[in-house]
Amino acid sequence: MLRVQNHGAWNNSLSPVLKAGHRIFRATWWSANVLLVLAVLSLFFAGGWEYSVREYLRGFSDAIIPAASSPELKVEAILSWMRSGPPRPMASNPDELSKRDPETTLNYQQLLSVCGTATNAFLNLARSSGLNVRRLLLLTPQRTTKHVVAEVLIDDRWVIADPTYRVLLRDAQGHFLTRKDLQNPAVFQQATGALPNYPREFNFDRFAHVRVARLPLDGMGVRKVLDSINPGWDEMLDWSLLLERESFFVLIASAAVTLLLLLLRLILGWYADNRLRITRFRFREHVFRAGTAFFTTPEIKQ
Repeated sequence: MLRVQNHGAWNNSLSPVLKAGHRIFRATWWSANVLLVLAVLSLFFAGGWEYSVREYLRGFSDAIIPAASSPELKVEAILSWMRSGPPRPMASNPDELSKRDPETTLNYQQLLSVCGTATNAFLNLARSSGLNVRRLLLLTPQRTTKHVVAEVLIDDRWVIADPTYRVLLRDAQGHFLTRKDLQNPAVFQQATGALPNYPREFNFDRFAHVRVARLPLDGMGVRKVLDSINPGWDEMLDWSLLLERESFFVLIASAAVTLLLLLLRLILGWYADNRLRITRFRFREHVFRAGTAFFTTPEIKQ
């Protein structure tokens, strides 16, 4: 809050330029405060939204995944549910369904039949059961996405599960396979040869966890810059959670905007105190004084 003391004579002594600067500052200050309030409200809303989504997924996963199972059995339980679970409704217009809402992706047959949303449903259930998982995009030579699978951490190895085909990929000896293993054409044939209608072009020659080429101007060279700074940047965080769960994205975005607006408010407050010499209404000081007055025992005059 801002206020100007001795508003009459003091304000009249200001030059027109300073008066205009003060008006601009006040407009900026109030705009920043209004935006900060909205950002905080958005943060609380997003926090409640994300909490409700997590509770829904926890109950869903508890119903289909044995809690004491090994990671392998948990994955198989999820894939079994996707393969032969209860009947799911068919949407009359699948394009209107939210593809980043777990409650939607888990409950419509059309979404469980598409690689992107099927993998999203698998990842959400796997995380809720305590598994470490992430999505993996298989790319064409032009770096467009041709298929989406999941990586699951089992025995300290990121092995491949294909939720679209409801399978953990194994070689002829039954060993789980990593993306590096599947770059071998013979191993890839062992893992996928028995799967009906599995496209041969769904190989692992090119892949990514985040496809920055979706940004304007072919990603603006962001990947090259990030790769030069830290080649493993796209595996450092669980980007799939941020990019594929709408409630989590809104929560992180709201938190980032709130922090930026708090920083802006601090900078504006410093500028008001040290440059413009405007006396501010300090909310914390007034709350402290009110609390002190409320809890202090009054003196009784004789």
